[in-house]
Amino acid sequence: MAQSPDALLSQDNWSDLRQYRELPEIDHDRLYAYRNKRLKEQMREHDVAAMVIVNPISLRYAVDYSTYSLFQSRIPSTYLFMAPDGPTTIHGAYADSNLIDRSMPVRPISYFDGGDNLADNARLLADDLVRYLSEIGTDNRRVAIEYVNPSVTQACLQRGLEVVDGIVLSERARLIKSPDEIECIKWAVAVAELGMAKMKESLRPGVTELQLWGLLNYTNLANHGEWHEGRMLASGPRINPWLQEASQRVIESGDLVGFDTDMVGPLGYFCDISRTFHCGPAEPTKRQKEIYRLAYEEVQHNMKLVRPGITFHEIQQQSFPIPEEYQDNAYTCIIHGVGMCDEYPRIDPFHRGLNPYNGKLEAGMVVTVESYMGPLGEHDGVKLEEQVLVTEDGCELMSTYPMEESLLN
Repeated sequence: MAQSPDALLSQDNWSDLRQYRELPEIDHDRLYAYRNKRLKEQMREHDVAAMVIVNPISLRYAVDYSTYSLFQSRIPSTYLFMAPDGPTTIHGAYADSNLIDRSMPVRPISYFDGGDNLADNARLLADDLVRYLSEIGTDNRRVAIEYVNPSVTQACLQRGLEVVDGIVLSERARLIKSPDEIECIKWAVAVAELGMAKMKESLRPGVTELQLWGLLNYTNLANHGEWHEGRMLASGPRINPWLQEASQRVIESGDLVGFDTDMVGPLGYFCDISRTFHCGPAEPTKRQKEIYRLAYEEVQHNMKLVRPGITFHEIQQQSFPIPEEYQDNAYTCIIHGVGMCDEYPRIDPFHRGLNPYNGKLEAGMVVTVESYMGPLGEHDGVKLEEQVLVTEDGCELMSTYPMEESLLN
């Protein structure tokens, strides 16, 4: 018998995944050393003397700094100076990390902190950066800066610095995962799948979309996870078209209920898998099964393409042919990278044209394979997604939660 979300939360003896399986063996020193090495390799490859890191995901990757990450994403109050050879200096930190050499005051670069003084503060930051370059003994004036106000870029240019996009370096650094990172990702997937099992257990007529979604969010938090990039759950008539966030709609018998985890989980690593459930006691319709089968076949077909060396354009050209009646509502991409969040690359459905950039899959990348099938003008739709590791000879499935048997038979 299904338990209500309220009962599951009030009688919580289930949410800590460590009850059921041991934490993976992760050598954290080795994990941090690998990430540090990757970033510094990118700086050397791009001939960059120093990098100003602002993005909260990059701060986590560089020095395991994860304090107020969502706040940092819209009100940047902390930033990091990092060089291929030199001290790692954080400005405006709320917490310490043994990966940081020193902590210094911040120049307020958000309007929340700096008000109308942003240009003046940017000039002070540029002065700090010039002093940092002098300290490390380089005459290279090429610096990489992540997402910041134009005033910061302008101030650096006025001080004779050449500014390049730092996000290119940090995304490239995160591209290939170490064995320790793979274990972190597998743990995040396991946490998400525990939450998904409780969602399935609680699915019944009368539960709202948000109550169901809350179980996944709660499970993530209970396992020291972070946040979800969106509340991607929709049911019944709201499931088509896709990309509608969870609401207080009451789920009814016969509804399809689709969701996408989009979860920054424990240790800062991402789980991005999708399933579509069927809510009983009504039996699935023939049309619901047809749509589900198409989505399932697309994911299975495209997963077989995942291997090192295949180009993004080749994946598009060999991808599952989405029937015309499903093309308008098809998902925004068929494959994309993941690690600590949604990451490079993004590979679009072929019927929307050749991908705007090309590249190759490499061993050590983690990607998700996606499908959304929602016929234009119809009631039902199906969202499915698997997370896979690119291996030397193909791919390894990282997500293990079963598909909906009642919709596949």
